[in-house]
Amino acid sequence: MSRGAPEWPQTFEDGRSRQDPRGTQAASVYRYLLDLDDELAQAFDLRMRIVVRQVATVLVVDLPAGAPDESAWPKIDSRGFGALVIDGVLAIETFLGDRITTELVGSGDLLQRWEPDPDELLEPRCECRVLVPSRVAILDGDFAERVRPWPEIGHALLRRGARRAEDLNLLRAIACNPRLEVRLTLVLWHLAARWGRVEPGGIRVPLPLTHRLLGRLVGAERPSVTHALSRLSHAELVSGHADEWHLHGTLAEHLAALSERADERESTVPDLRP
Repeated sequence: MSRGAPEWPQTFEDGRSRQDPRGTQAASVYRYLLDLDDELAQAFDLRMRIVVRQVATVLVVDLPAGAPDESAWPKIDSRGFGALVIDGVLAIETFLGDRITTELVGSGDLLQRWEPDPDELLEPRCECRVLVPSRVAILDGDFAERVRPWPEIGHALLRRGARRAEDLNLLRAIACNPRLEVRLTLVLWHLAARWGRVEPGGIRVPLPLTHRLLGRLVGAERPSVTHALSRLSHAELVSGHADEWHLHGTLAEHLAALSERADERESTVPDLRP
């Protein structure tokens, strides 16, 4: 198969398809994927990057904050890679009975359209909620066919999936800690590593994390999260509100302070042994 660029709808410089008469009213545009994802672009030398760039054209969909209507998601056929988050933050929520667990995904994460497994006995349900305005690139079957001569793209996307699985394993480990204050501290620092902004005296996490959402991340009810955050605030470790959180000091200082508080509580428990 030739590595030359195949026929593809021409685009304006701003990415709008020339076949789209609606102009700026369109909710989606065609863009060059290598312009949007520097890590993918770095997989090729400069000469090959120019060739691949012309082929790796994707439909980019703008998603406003909130729970997007199903019609906002173009159909992703089984031949494609899925949807790649270009920027923004989305919450993937899994429902099982009366319990809900949440995973946050952002730039570089690869998503698949969730479809129930007919052999699954537990009957879970999955929904996506957009926390901040986001963009996703649709890597459908046509895209997969066009980039087939360059396995570097498929390999990079496979690593993205593995990285997301590793992140979920870390969240599982955090949720295993018996102390809610520790779970909240660890998950906030985990999110800060990706989305945090350094500020004097600590790190700011500019994410819309409500007490309910934090509870779904660490496996706790909202009232318990509220009380735990109050204790962390009283200890001058964490401050903020549902639009952004501030972590004061370092992770090591937080864990040391929490360990100290645990030792103090244990020392106040009377010894009832005979």
